[in-house]
Amino acid sequence: MTAKPKPSPLFLGIDTGGTYTDAVLWSEAGGPSGKVLAKAKALTTRHDLAVGISGAVDAVLEMAGTDPAAIKLVSMSTTLATNALVEGQGGRVALVMIGFAEGDLARDGLKAALGTDPVVFCPGGHDVHGNAAKLDLSGLESALPELEKSVSGFAVCAYFATRNPAHELSARNLIRDRTGLPVTASHELSAKLGGPRRALTTLLNARLISMIDRLVAATEGFLAARNIAAPLMVVRGDGALVSAAFARQRPIETILSGPAASLVGARHMTGIDDAVVSDIGGTTTDVAVLDKGRPRLDPEGATVGGFRTMVEAVAMRTFGLGGDSEVALEDGALNPRILLGPRRLVPLALAGLMHGEAVTSELERQLRAPNPGRMDGRLAVRTGVPERLAAGLTGAEAKLYELIGAVPQALDRLLTSNAQNATLNRLVSRGLVHVAGFTPSDAAHVLGRQANWDAAAARLGAELFARRRDGRGQFIAASPEAISERVLTALTRLSAEVILETAFAEDGLDGAATVAHALVQRAVDAHPGIARLSVALDRPVIGLGASAPLHYAGLAELVGNDCMVPEDTDVANALGAVVGQVRVSAEARVSQPKEGLFRVASGESVRDFNDEAAAIAAAEKDVRAIAAGRAKDAGTDSAEIEIASEFRVSTVEGQRMFIEAHVVAVASGRPRIAV
Repeated sequence: MTAKPKPSPLFLGIDTGGTYTDAVLWSEAGGPSGKVLAKAKALTTRHDLAVGISGAVDAVLEMAGTDPAAIKLVSMSTTLATNALVEGQGGRVALVMIGFAEGDLARDGLKAALGTDPVVFCPGGHDVHGNAAKLDLSGLESALPELEKSVSGFAVCAYFATRNPAHELSARNLIRDRTGLPVTASHELSAKLGGPRRALTTLLNARLISMIDRLVAATEGFLAARNIAAPLMVVRGDGALVSAAFARQRPIETILSGPAASLVGARHMTGIDDAVVSDIGGTTTDVAVLDKGRPRLDPEGATVGGFRTMVEAVAMRTFGLGGDSEVALEDGALNPRILLGPRRLVPLALAGLMHGEAVTSELERQLRAPNPGRMDGRLAVRTGVPERLAAGLTGAEAKLYELIGAVPQALDRLLTSNAQNATLNRLVSRGLVHVAGFTPSDAAHVLGRQANWDAAAARLGAELFARRRDGRGQFIAASPEAISERVLTALTRLSAEVILETAFAEDGLDGAATVAHALVQRAVDAHPGIARLSVALDRPVIGLGASAPLHYAGLAELVGNDCMVPEDTDVANALGAVVGQVRVSAEARVSQPKEGLFRVASGESVRDFNDEAAAIAAAEKDVRAIAAGRAKDAGTDSAEIEIASEFRVSTVEGQRMFIEAHVVAVASGRPRIAV
């Protein structure tokens, strides 16, 4: 009797974006690229992420008629961390700087990133060889009782902690023992030098912990409820997979997770090795380059929301441009341009779908007014995050937050002064409040090119926006349709600009944004001027995102090459999440504090050797063991490990002089699946 062949394992991919949560069910069977068995979308529910996740995944399971027990691996990507940094959101955290001076805050954008969050300076730190200064944590100890009431976590950065993490470990242990709150130490995230930028990276990581923790908890809870007993993986910003537990501790590594997954998905769907990939979502457009089938990585670290981090990620440029971008007018111009982003608004069509007459009645009231108001078409609503995340509000912020409820309220009724508008913006940046308003998604609903939300609310918003006045006192558009066409045209034009800007930047050209704007402007202008300018990409564009077929229809003529939109472009991120590999690394440095003494700094240990060869061998052994352990923690039992060493030496009077060695181990393998 012939045994039945074992069914191919099924893989579930999830992508939690700013607007939608996508799910895809994929099987390795069905050809070299496998097969998408089912795909679905549901609205991302920020107040309770499990609702959106269950909506998308349940729809996929029903569509495929699949037993949940057949799923052997679940992998997810997310743009939540990226969006939070672009929009300036995140929990309030305390930064602990050991061995640094207050002047160091002015470097690498650290002061701007810190904002009004508290910072504590403590004496201590180490020198370049790992020798310690005297540590004094008494100031931190006395500040902890007050800090634990007003922050959601701590970030600790010590001077030269990458050469000796002892003082960071002491501070971390003290904070955990006294407060029980999450603590991120800088040496856990990066082995690179550059204290202020490492502190910036650590600060952002601490802000994101509660957000990613809620996402992982929501996903794990949903999987348990559906009896899906499969490992849960998360896509990192370099496209690699790591376990959910790994991502919980290092959420900063999930910035650009969604875009990185989309690159993996784009390559998988099209088979194109060289392309510019542009992924348009609700909040952002993410543009990157595929070379020889792999995404280019940024050697300097990912830049998101204007901050250069130390996170190794795809060389992705993230722009605040998407279907849900805020639509505004250029100030003071006779013929004002349409401006989009970078802030995301809740589209009026979506607010109308969720809250019905509470939204449309306010818009109708504003339309009945004889003159347009500056707050027309804007409403505020609570995001529904846990109350503990509202810790540390000022008196004005707390008062306004109390007035805002779970039902959208028109800003012209809610706000009574310009100062309150600034207060509202601070609540938005903390992730406590959403503002609803007119967006490109609404424009698409007005023109019948999108039909999944409330078109009537979208049209009311377009009418209100169309009757704004230009510098001559005239309405800026004759009808809702006219202003909606202008908005969608502006989105396509700006999409071309960000794609060309990325290409110029990858080529190392200065002024990339200015040149891209000028070229696209000449391309769409009926009277382009005396100088004829044109540009063409050397590779096609792969357009990703549910709205890519709409917004990228006229893109090819603006970028001078083809624009491909794959069949499953709407779930590229979710698909990319399940076809990737686990990849982690570990680093060690060998220095020579004095002649004949070789110091190995690896992981959380510092050891001395009297022989260079012995020190290098120890460093290689250390990084191999650390990488193997991290690979197991990250979710693979079959990691292959490669080790590379880089030496800095000099020659003095014909003699080789050792300066430093950098040893790196990279472990990679397919994620483990349920048996």
